[in-house]
Order: sequence, then C-alpha cells, then structure tokens
Amino acid sequence: MVFNSSHLFGFFSVFNSDVIKDLKLYKGGIPARFGGRASSVLDIYQKEGNSKEYHVTGGIGTVSARLLAEGPIVKDKSSFVVAGRASYAHLFLKLTDNKSSAYFYDLNAKASYKLNENNNVFLSGYFGRDYFNVGTAFKIVYGNSLFNARWNHIFSDKIFSNLSLIYNDYYYGMEFTDFAWDSGIKNYNIKYDFDHFLSNTINLNYGVSVLRYDFNPGTVKPVGASSGVNPEQLQKKFAYEPAIYINASHKITDALSINYGVRYSMFYRVGEEEMNTYANNQAVLFNSDLQIYEKATPTGTTKYGTGTTIKSFGNLEPRLAVSYSIDENQSVKVSYNRMAQYIHLLSNAAAASPLDVWTPSGNYIKPQLVDQYALGYFRNLKEGDYSMEAETFYKTGKNRIDYIDGANLIANRAIEQVILNGETRSYGLELLVKKNEGKLQGWISYTLSRADQRTPGRTAGEPGINNGEWYRANYDKLHNLSITASYTLNRKWSFGAIMTYQTGRSVTYPKGQYVYQGISVPSYGLRNENTLPAYHHLDVSATYTPKPDRKTGWRGEWVFSVYNLYNRQNAASITFQQNQDTGSNEARRFSIFGVVPSVTYNFKF
Repeated sequence: MVFNSSHLFGFFSVFNSDVIKDLKLYKGGIPARFGGRASSVLDIYQKEGNSKEYHVTGGIGTVSARLLAEGPIVKDKSSFVVAGRASYAHLFLKLTDNKSSAYFYDLNAKASYKLNENNNVFLSGYFGRDYFNVGTAFKIVYGNSLFNARWNHIFSDKIFSNLSLIYNDYYYGMEFTDFAWDSGIKNYNIKYDFDHFLSNTINLNYGVSVLRYDFNPGTVKPVGASSGVNPEQLQKKFAYEPAIYINASHKITDALSINYGVRYSMFYRVGEEEMNTYANNQAVLFNSDLQIYEKATPTGTTKYGTGTTIKSFGNLEPRLAVSYSIDENQSVKVSYNRMAQYIHLLSNAAAASPLDVWTPSGNYIKPQLVDQYALGYFRNLKEGDYSMEAETFYKTGKNRIDYIDGANLIANRAIEQVILNGETRSYGLELLVKKNEGKLQGWISYTLSRADQRTPGRTAGEPGINNGEWYRANYDKLHNLSITASYTLNRKWSFGAIMTYQTGRSVTYPKGQYVYQGISVPSYGLRNENTLPAYHHLDVSATYTPKPDRKTGWRGEWVFSVYNLYNRQNAASITFQQNQDTGSNEARRFSIFGVVPSVTYNFKF
C-alpha cells in the first residue's frame, strides 16, 4: 500500500521497473481480496533474485542513476536482490543562479529462503525520499518506507497459503524559515490468504486481515534560535480495519467464466483521543444571515482511553465479473464492484502537492462507499498483429468529503468543523488500439470521461456547496490521450516516442475583487468552474546497442532521450496576485518541468 506513487512530481514512478516481475491493473472486476480503497488496483510482484548465479544491472545518466545486484545466498536455496536509484540533476543548478532544487532516491531489497519443499520465506523492503525546495523560502520532504515478511506454505497440490506481516510509513513535511511542519501515516497489517483449487474449473481465494492505522495530523517545531514558533503536537488518531473475504473463479464453459465474491470490512476508530462535542451533533453551522457555513463552537469534550472504540462501521462489498468469449478473437466482459474506503485524503489545494493529509472515518466523517459498473469489449485483428479494447464505466460514490469556503486543512485541530459529506459520480469510455508485431509497434489509448461531485444542503434552508449542484471534481479530465511508439531500425538502433495530452484540471479563479481597509480581497464564483491550460508533452528516445550479439559478460547500451521535446510549460497551478511595481492584478503560471535532455548508459553483467 503506497500513499504517493511518484517521484519528482510525477517525473519518475516509485516502482522501479528493474525489480518488477509482473503487474496487474484492475480497473473493473476487482477481486474480493483487495479492499480499503474506492479506486482501481495496481497489483505489483517483485523479483525474487537469481538463486544460481550473480548478476548486476544498472544505468548512469545525466539525470539519474540506478543499480541492481542479485544472486544466491545459499545456491539453489536462498537468494537476494537489491536495487537503488537516485537523481542528481539538481547538482547542475548549483552552477547557476537558480537556488531551487528537486531530487529523490529510493532502495528496494528482497531476500528469499526455501525452508523445504512446502515452505518458503520472503523478506522485502522499500525506502524512498523526495526533496524539493524553492530557494530559501521553504523545503518539502516526503516518501514511503515499507517492510513485508511473507511465509508461503503448500498444504497440498490443491491448497497453499501466504501469511504476511506488513509495515508502512508515509512521511511528509515542510520547512520554512522559522518553523517545520511534519505529518504522516503509519499502518501495520497482518493478513492470511489461501488459494484453493477445488477442481479444474473452480478456484477459491479466501482470507482475513487486520490493519492498524496511526495518523499524525501534524507536528510543529521551531527552526533556528530566533524562531517565535512554539512546538506543538496535534492530537494523533488511531484506527483498526479488519476484513474477511472469499472469491471464486469459475469456468462455466470454454467460453464463459465468472469471477464472484464478497468482502466484509469493518473499521474501528479508537482512542486515546479527546474529541469535541457540538450542539445537535453538528460541527458545521449555516449562517442564514450571511449565507455562509461556519465552524460550530464546541459545547465540551469527550475523552476516550487507549483502545476504547469511538466509532465503528461495517460494510458488505460484493464483487462480480463475467467474461464471455464470442470466438477466438473476440470477448466481452461485464463487472460490478462495491468498495468501501475508511480513510480520507484532505486536500483542497489547486496545485499538485505530495503533502497529503489523511484522516480516519469517525463521528463526523462517514466511510466512502462506491458502486462501479463496467462493460468491455476485446478483439484481435489480423491474427493478433493488432488488438483493440473498449470499456465504458459508471461509478457512484457516497460520503465524499467536501469543504466549506475558506477551509484550512493543514494543522487543523478540529477538522470536522470544515467538512461536509457529499456524493460523487464518474463515467466515461476508454479505448486502446495496439500494434503488436513488426518493426513499428505501439499503442494509442484515449479516455473520454467526466468526474463530478455534489454536496447538497443538509436541510431545506441550506444551499450546500455550489448551491447543491453538481460540479467538476479536482481530478476531472475530459480528454486523456496517449500515443506510444517504438521502431526497431536494425539490431543496433531503436527509437521510441510518447505523446501525452490531457485536459487541464478544474480550478476556481477569482471573478473580481473588492477593497477592504486598503487591502484588495479576491471574490470567487462557483467552485471548479474554470480549467487549467491543457497538459501535453512529447518525449523521444534513441537506443544504441554496440554489440547486440553478446549474450554473456559485459553488455551495454546508450539511451539518448529528451523529455518534453518542445519545452511545453505545463501549468501545475495558476496564482493571482497584485504586481508590487505596477499595482495591477496578474496571473502567474507555475510550471515544474520544461525540456529535459538526458544521456544514459545502461549495462549488465
């Protein structure tokens, strides 16, 4: 479970392709063993390392470097794999007047040990950090730390199991000139999963899990001897999420297969915690005179001891997926998922940021419940030289948290005072066409979709957010187009290109301003009725392999690439301010990456 899946604001993935053995993306028809999130699932399997001989692979480039080593600990019985990456392009900025920088590093490690024919033990870990600073104004640090211990046991040729102990720590923080703010979320997970082959046509998966969450909403610390900031620890929050599931993969006929199951998840918000109480149990009040939502004044507090249940929830999550092969080249699939998510991401910023604050469900925040329906069609063309996929989906959600105007989410001691519960809907069409054979290969993917949310008033006299009407969610993107191509010129030279186009994210721009006591105050219209400029860029690469016939010993290749070839200044955000010299209002675009050329030498032996 990774809480932020990118390095350098999306320039790199946290998943190192050198150590990935296999991966599966579930957008619809999500098996019952996956839970805790109201979204798609990316299931990644890590390499186990070579148990017979040692190998090293890596790459050294102008932007980043990577290195992987694998081999036996005890030949044919145990193995290891260690891989690390780091970027260092920021070092070149020190030669210029640019005082800003951004870089990352991460480390993957895994050890495998075969106890006997029926028992195997696996230990794996990940550690990564990103650093970003804007001159001397502020610094951002964030990253994941994970550890997984897994015991695989084979009961018979029909039943085997995996017992896993997992630890995850996601840290995020900011440092300014006079204070630092740290936050994070830790979880501890134990799960026991079984695979049971009842027959050649029926396979059962079932298991149990218990997940513990430790939330740190914020720790404020002074920086420097002259800082006037007092240290403060916001109240930590704790929760448990047990679950049990069973899932069946059933091959009815050669053409018809059904995957069906159910998951029952529970959630317990527990102490130690002291919580505010409010009149009529409402932490947010509506001021009918001013027509605005305001924070309610607490009437008192209730203290819960360590381990005491504050609030509990339980949800049944049925899953169903049906696949039918029309003939050897065509198939259709239909699926339904219900999923529950008990932790919530607090973010209402217009700018993309890794500083994600999470909070658990409780007295004033209900769990998200989503229902998703999907229908897909797949076809091979020209004996598999080409293939195409089309899928349409419709998804609805309950208890999507929304924020009153002017909500402050960072270091908020009573987050319930700025939150209202709403609903979501999203729908769209996804298309994928692939060319699988020949010197020129690649694919074109296109998604046409819409993601909306709505927060109506709680009573007849309340307007809700945006007058209770549907409005675009922060992650709404109407168009999403990606074109990927690779061309093999000969055995030594190959070329690649990726073109990406996305509709800009929804934002709220000021529509005017008024002056109060000599200060200009912006006036905003309806929420998310504006759109950032479209996001697009073209990446190209050329790969040269000097000795393509070499199969052993030292093997190398050169990769010449350019990210964002035409230097598109994509807007991460647009801010509005008053020019101090002219006094006029202006909009300023913040872009993270322009054109980035690089040269990398890859090797293995």
